[in-house]
Formats: sequence, C-alpha cells, structure tokens
Amino acid sequence: MELRIRNVSKSYANGVHALKDVSLTIPAGMYGLLGPNGAGKSTLMRTLATLQQPDAGSIHLGDIDVLREQEAVRQTLGYLPQEFGVYPKARAEDLLDYFAILKGITNRAERCQVVEALLRQTNLWEVRRQKLGGFSGGMRQRFGVAVALLGKPQLLIVDEPTAGLDPAERVRFLNLLSELGENSVVILSTHIVEDVAELCTRMAIINQGRILLEAEPLQAVQELQGRIWRRLVAKSELPQVEQQHHVISTKLLSGCTLVHVYSPEDPGAGFEPVTADLEDVYFSTMAGHFGQAVAPAAQAARV
Repeated sequence: MELRIRNVSKSYANGVHALKDVSLTIPAGMYGLLGPNGAGKSTLMRTLATLQQPDAGSIHLGDIDVLREQEAVRQTLGYLPQEFGVYPKARAEDLLDYFAILKGITNRAERCQVVEALLRQTNLWEVRRQKLGGFSGGMRQRFGVAVALLGKPQLLIVDEPTAGLDPAERVRFLNLLSELGENSVVILSTHIVEDVAELCTRMAIINQGRILLEAEPLQAVQELQGRIWRRLVAKSELPQVEQQHHVISTKLLSGCTLVHVYSPEDPGAGFEPVTADLEDVYFSTMAGHFGQAVAPAAQAARV
C-alpha cells in the first residue's frame, strides 16, 4: 500500500495559492511533512482526507482514486486534525463507542472489544470513565488517535499532533505514533523538526505550497555533513555576518548569538565545523541552499 500524489494544485478565492504542483510518493510507515505555519500542509491534509477538492492533479491510495472514490477512502481513513472538538460532558468510553457505531461497527460484543483495545493502546483505559472535559491536552490527543484508529485504517493522517503538549505528554504521544506505522501509511504533518527526526523514515519539506525536498532524513543529514559551520557572535556583529555568509539559523546562547551558516568550504572568520542535524537540513532547505543535492533521489522516488 502506498499513496501517490501527482501534480496537485489548490488555490482559494482570496488568491492564496496553497498548493503548487505537489507530487509525492508515500510508502507504508511514518512519513513526515515538514514546513512552517501557512506552508500548505493543512491544505494537503484536508485534500487527502476528502474534505476538499484540488484544482488539478490526481491522488491514489493503492487502487483507490482518492478524488473520485471518496466513500471508499473514508472507509479506510483515520484523520486527526490539528484542532478537533469533543463533548466535554461525555465519558471517553461512551464517546468512543458512539464513534465506533458511526464507523459501522454495529455488533455490540465486537464494538466492546474494539473500544477496550483502542483505549488500552492509547493508554486511556484507566481513565475511560472520566469526562473528556477533564482530560489534559495530551490525553485529548490520544483520544483523538483512538477515534482515528477505528476500523483499522490503511491511511492515517495526523496534523500538528504535538503542538501545545508538555514534554512528558509529547513523549507519550510520539511513542504511540511510532507503533502505528507498521501496516499503514501514516502522515505526520508538523512544523516541529524533532517530531520528524524521531519518528519518520521518509519526509518532505514544503513551503509556500511547493515541495522543496523529499528524502530520507538520515540521508539528507549525511548529504549536509561538512557544510554547516558555527560561531558565537555579539548581537551587534550579526548584520555584518549575515551580509558575508549564508546564515541559516541563529539562537541566543549566554548573552551572545550562536550562528549556523551554510558553506561547502571553510568560511574562515573564526567559524568551526559542526555536525549537521535535521534542523540544519530544514533551515538550509528553507533558505534555498540545500535540496538540489538529494533531488535526483527524491525525483526517482516519485516515479
């Protein structure tokens, strides 16, 4: 099972070109879609979830034409949007049972088994009789996953799932997601680089509606080794450094600014080499300095 997206474009009435000729091949397993807010991630996720139609292009999930066979897609789709509502006065067990009925699981004995299994899988069994209004953000997200997993979907879409979670809940949630990519296509749409680094075997970086890079995270990091340099500078020096070098990121450190620059050769000026990571891949790609090096592999993956 794989998801094939070909030349998908989408514009809105206000003139925003949300997707521009997007093509991706997404195999079974965890796949990261990485980009800043407003990059087009949610538009693509809503399109894959049959919530809106693109202006052009085609999408196939295995033998299913996603754009023409929407009901067939919905039968095998699990979708956890960035924001979703719950009935705060409903108990977790009761609401999940209700959603199971809507999913077509009408046999009561079978439904009880499914509901219990999902609540245990998402580590919510002990709080199954609590009202959802008292759930923490992480618990609500895990309940959303339980709903999305009803019917054993072959395509699971999670949109910005860890935004707003505290560190402990984020770890619990990522551990849960890591278990789900064995038999399904799981798309993790996020702006958080660490989520993709920890979970995904393939990824794409999107910005302004265009795919800038598609690669295996480890391969992309390897391609970047030897091209990232760093230096600690005073805040007043930063404008000059930005004029003289390809600065990809900055962060405050002990009252100074730690600068990362992209350069195939030693930039001198006191810069030292640094071991590249996926964050450097992301910022280098967004700045337009990286992406072409792995483009042949990415293009081959789309064929």
